[in-house]
Amino acid sequence: MAQSNNPFLWIYYLIQWVLDKVLSPTPPPPHAQLSRPRIAIIGAGLTGVASASHCVGHGFDVVIFEAGPREHLGGIWSKVNNTSGLQIHSIMYRFHPSVKWQKGYPDRKQIVSQITELWKRYGLQERTRFNTKVTLVRQDAQKRWIINNPSQGRFDGVIAAIGSCGDPKMPHIPGQEKFKGEIYHSSKLDGKDAKGKKVLVVGGGASAVEALEFVAHENAAKTSILARSEKWIIPRNPVVDVLLSLNVFGQETLFSWVPELLLRRFFYRDLNDLSPPNNKGIFTDTPMVNTDVLDQVRSGKAEWLRGDIEGFEENGIRFNHRAKGVPKGGPGRESVVEGDLVIMATGYQRPSLSFLPDDVFKPPYHPPSWYLQTFPPEHVDICANNCTYVNAIGTVGNYHIGIYTRFLLMFLVDPLTRPHERGMKLWIDMTTWFKSKSPAGAFDFFTYGELLYWFLFVVLINPFRWKWAFFVFFGIGDALPMKVVKQEDKLRNGLGMNKSYE
Repeated sequence: MAQSNNPFLWIYYLIQWVLDKVLSPTPPPPHAQLSRPRIAIIGAGLTGVASASHCVGHGFDVVIFEAGPREHLGGIWSKVNNTSGLQIHSIMYRFHPSVKWQKGYPDRKQIVSQITELWKRYGLQERTRFNTKVTLVRQDAQKRWIINNPSQGRFDGVIAAIGSCGDPKMPHIPGQEKFKGEIYHSSKLDGKDAKGKKVLVVGGGASAVEALEFVAHENAAKTSILARSEKWIIPRNPVVDVLLSLNVFGQETLFSWVPELLLRRFFYRDLNDLSPPNNKGIFTDTPMVNTDVLDQVRSGKAEWLRGDIEGFEENGIRFNHRAKGVPKGGPGRESVVEGDLVIMATGYQRPSLSFLPDDVFKPPYHPPSWYLQTFPPEHVDICANNCTYVNAIGTVGNYHIGIYTRFLLMFLVDPLTRPHERGMKLWIDMTTWFKSKSPAGAFDFFTYGELLYWFLFVVLINPFRWKWAFFVFFGIGDALPMKVVKQEDKLRNGLGMNKSYE
């Protein structure tokens, strides 16, 4: 661990050490023969590796199926630029209790390093099958899962951990061929030179952060961000980010104007025209977490332009400048924004879940409208961990990965905790009704506070889950509920009922 004289960092190191000692499951010994349930994990990114480590740490066997080569371990973080880093504070990115960050905002290399260390610590090398793309997940006659074909073995549960960022999205823009400069996707900037150049960034979402980190590192002459959507920008401040994520309602409320007003007054300040219009609430879309962009605008090194791209010219991009509040495609003033280098911050293709059974996609219970957003009502033994969300305020790389995984383990080993299909659909309907006034939809936007409420509600609603509460939420105390389940198994066996796994 890096040395530092900063007392806050030392406190942070101590907190991480305690979390590791108290909450990390014990890694299995090398070549250990683990028990059922056996879990198939699809994807070797951050979520897949973290989920697998929780499974084997609690004694359950796993196989990780990764479509790419060994170099793709770490998912999207294995593919982005070396200048890319975490925009939220790492205290909100604890995808496993044993993770030990060396600083508040780690870079891409440190993130991949932590994922790799976790993968090795829990002996997942021998349980990972690279270059194995999953195209079909189906059940056999005994209701066990087959991945692609029977030669891969059979499984009691499936964790889909393919994430939400696949291949780079690189749309073609009219006139692109006549542009005399260079054009790159925001994830392909390593080794590129932007020093002293005028850079045009197409897109104002999360991918624009990658581009901004690159141009700041390269000392570009000027950066113009061409943003089509009205998007909130929030400061890179853990206190602000945590407070916003704690909105337990997961939607706009009567008091949403308070944080919006504070952001306009104290964060945007003199750049209030760059903030979204009043009818664009902060709890409707994933905000852009970046403090530097507004500072660069104030310094004159960058400009944020709102409008629509009409096409490329030889020396730049023809752009329709829209005023604040004018919708996409609306009237504006057209001009050519000159540039030497264009960075397409156009995001990534969403990986497809089409390998799952067809019945999980039947409306209205299709992703993300699933039980706890991750369990399809037809199959409680499938957990689509971190790959169904659309927009959120919070983080995708935090403790909920382990919580979702332990929910699945609890459902598999304890029949009395398993929700029935009708009950799962009732919860989805209830949540949809509760958020019926939300402009973003019931499951298309959520906050971390709402997610924690979902977890707590689902545990409390079923008394048979109470004994599992500490295990589900913290990963500890599984011995007592397992003893209870074994006694329940004996009773069920005597009555001729289905038993759980031993």
